[in-house]
Amino acid sequence: MTTRPTAIAVPFALVTLIWSSTWIVIRDQIGSVPASWSVCYRFLLAGIAMALFARMRRVPLGIGAPGLLFAAAVGLTQFVLNFNFVYRAEHYLTSGVVAVIYAMLLIPNSIFSWLFFRQPVGRRFIGGSLVAVAGIILMLLHEYRAATVSPDAVLLGAAFSFAGLLSASASNVMQGMEVSRRLPMIAVLTWAMLIGAGLNAAFAWATVGPPQFDPRPAYLLGVAWLGIAGSVVTFPLYFTLIQRMGAGRAAYTSVLIPIIAMLISTLVEGYRWSPLAIAGALLAIAGMAIALRAKAA
Repeated sequence: MTTRPTAIAVPFALVTLIWSSTWIVIRDQIGSVPASWSVCYRFLLAGIAMALFARMRRVPLGIGAPGLLFAAAVGLTQFVLNFNFVYRAEHYLTSGVVAVIYAMLLIPNSIFSWLFFRQPVGRRFIGGSLVAVAGIILMLLHEYRAATVSPDAVLLGAAFSFAGLLSASASNVMQGMEVSRRLPMIAVLTWAMLIGAGLNAAFAWATVGPPQFDPRPAYLLGVAWLGIAGSVVTFPLYFTLIQRMGAGRAAYTSVLIPIIAMLISTLVEGYRWSPLAIAGALLAIAGMAIALRAKAA
């Protein structure tokens, strides 16, 4: 049966627009509440909502001890390490720049897949990746030169971004394990989010003390948007895209997301473009498009 164009276009647009917006929402969460508590609230809400979604879809949440261990590993890498690094990175870098760095996720994904699963990596992919990395370096150089506080803060923000990138990549590559293919993804995500929320709470309590909260409507709406729209809505939609158009084509959302995120950053954060930043952004996006096209071929 032929898939209707709207069955692809609507999920593609929703995933792209929602994930593009999450970067600036994270920015608003920084400062008023310690990052680890904000991440905890986000995935506690997301985990509960995902459990309700699983019940609605009649997906069993019982995944056994091996499944829970796998979910815990996903929760640690994706919903603890990754997002703690992201929130800290945005303390030093504008949200759009962090989004552009995260657009390179395919690069460590491919490297780890080659190391652990021996999946081939072609020359065209390597060439596109090098172009993308060169673009990121130019954008970070612009940030370093334009830093109003300490240029070293830009380096720290970049370090947090790349640490988060590697954490997210580790979680992604786990999806290639046999245990992942045997388990319902909604159930795994439910437990990963809930376990991740618990680990975030333990880490936050140990490092910054008891729970802290910001009663501002903007903060509460931000937690809701990140937890529900940015997690529960988008993940199932993205998996639907992969089923309908393939992982390679679905990954083109990662090329569009940083473009929209940079536009939002320009409007909301007052990101100042320079010839260096423009050249870097164009190189990064073009390089990722080349790399993605090579992977999809």
